[in-house]
Amino acid sequence: DRVIDFAARFQGPHPPFALDLKDVRLAAPVPWPNKLLLLAGNYAEHVQESGGQAPEKSTTTPRVFMKPPTTTIAAPGQPVVIPPNAGFIDYELEIALVMGSRARFVTPDQAAPLIAGYTVLNDISERRLRIDIARTPRDGDRWFDWLNGKWFDTFAPMGPCITTADELGEIANLAMELRVNGEVRQRSTPGHMIFNPAELVSWISRLCTLEPGDVVSTGTPAGVGIASKRCLKDGDLIEAEIEGIGLLSTPVKAQA
Repeated sequence: DRVIDFAARFQGPHPPFALDLKDVRLAAPVPWPNKLLLLAGNYAEHVQESGGQAPEKSTTTPRVFMKPPTTTIAAPGQPVVIPPNAGFIDYELEIALVMGSRARFVTPDQAAPLIAGYTVLNDISERRLRIDIARTPRDGDRWFDWLNGKWFDTFAPMGPCITTADELGEIANLAMELRVNGEVRQRSTPGHMIFNPAELVSWISRLCTLEPGDVVSTGTPAGVGIASKRCLKDGDLIEAEIEGIGLLSTPVKAQA
């Protein structure tokens, strides 16, 4: 409220503290969240393109995993770095919610007002992690390789801003689009989620306390690179855009 009151005292199209975007370098809107939680398989069409069968919402629960927030989050314009043990680097356009209040054992109706706003997040994924250590196969290897492939530095570009929940209003019909080198790869809306943001907050609050500033990325729609066998490569440019929030532009470069 104090910031709004401060800005309202100035007349004209641009207050004296406004800066042109070309003159600044944006940081990630939440550079140091206590928790960065993400959803796997929360869009039916993405589950189907991956060879699975979309679950019935009434008979399943959300699948939540984590990324290390302090090393995976990347600012707008900061490159995604392809590590030397990469086999197939992929993109995943997602709308991410930012918590504004603490949540513990809340219902979906109680959860909705606790969401402060939304940002764009690109859940970069290593689909074919190269393991250069001889190992005896064990149950769960495939799952852990999938999870570990999410953890590389710079694998969670975020931005360019947070749009508050009251400003966005109903998010179900917001246009979502991801482009690689100008080619549209993903196009959808948040309304195609299996579990909506309030339901996700409610479920996670049964597992752990959500705190102000925590980020929950809500899953990706169809169109990921692995489905068309087109991985990200050095020199690519990813543009992830969500209506009402903005454009997150991310170059790709190989680790030197």
